[in-house]
Amino acid sequence: MKYLVKEEQVGLRLDKYLSEVTGKTRSFIQNNLITLKLNDKEVKLSYKVNLGDEITLEFKEAEELEIKPVNLNLDIIYEDEDLAVINKPKGLVVHPACGHANDTLVSGIMYQIKDLSGIGGVMRPGIIHRLDKDTSGLIVIAKNDNAHLKLSEQLKNHTMYREYHAITIGLINEDRGKIIAPIGRDKLERTKMAIVKDGKEAITHFEVIERFKQNTYLKCVLETGRTHQIRVHLAYIGKPILGDPLYGPRRVYGEVGQYLHAKSITFNHPRTGEKMTFTTELPQYFQIELAKLREE
Repeated sequence: MKYLVKEEQVGLRLDKYLSEVTGKTRSFIQNNLITLKLNDKEVKLSYKVNLGDEITLEFKEAEELEIKPVNLNLDIIYEDEDLAVINKPKGLVVHPACGHANDTLVSGIMYQIKDLSGIGGVMRPGIIHRLDKDTSGLIVIAKNDNAHLKLSEQLKNHTMYREYHAITIGLINEDRGKIIAPIGRDKLERTKMAIVKDGKEAITHFEVIERFKQNTYLKCVLETGRTHQIRVHLAYIGKPILGDPLYGPRRVYGEVGQYLHAKSITFNHPRTGEKMTFTTELPQYFQIELAKLREE
């Protein structure tokens, strides 16, 4: 692969530049580079790029992941011939990725559910939408391609209702509101999303449930579904989610990750058209934190 440095990229460290143009993390680049040359000469990743520099690189070939069924005792709260609704625990990655081959939701559903839609391929069978690793709550799975297409269409048309509960750092004064800000990949840190001018439209509705001394417990409803949307939007208004290791304060609160739970989901059944709503209780770690805040 060859890349030519543009004017707006001048001065970036080479590893940051490569992360920006390839869309890969700096750790991936460091661990998977075979060759790296700048203007046909070997160069270090700490080099700061100049206008017109030509960079040539080659990565190791990606290894094929063999996804195996694993009994994860998933909490399947509903299942029929077309779909399943699962209450995903915090700490579980949805689909295989670097460092996570057979310890994901995909391996779990392959073990517990006989048939899955093939539209997502071998890496994401049945997956309609995803939740971050440390976000708990409801996720819907398609068991055949027809269900997958119809549920995906509801996501695309914003007719699938998804309600999340979150605890933020700081007080939100408005009782309810709407955050409208486009989201795209962060230009410098490719593992993060950010508010960017050329990003995709993103809309989050919120309503305050309870206020504490220095925190707010609120309901968030997604109108769009961008990666890390609620986390990015709340950080954008200066009220990041409590415990968020990526968008919150540098010193992370606690050891359980962000306090964000997908509490309710509503959609039309892909076969019958029946409106279906599923709701789950807040997980124990979330309830314990709310009780602690109320005592304070």
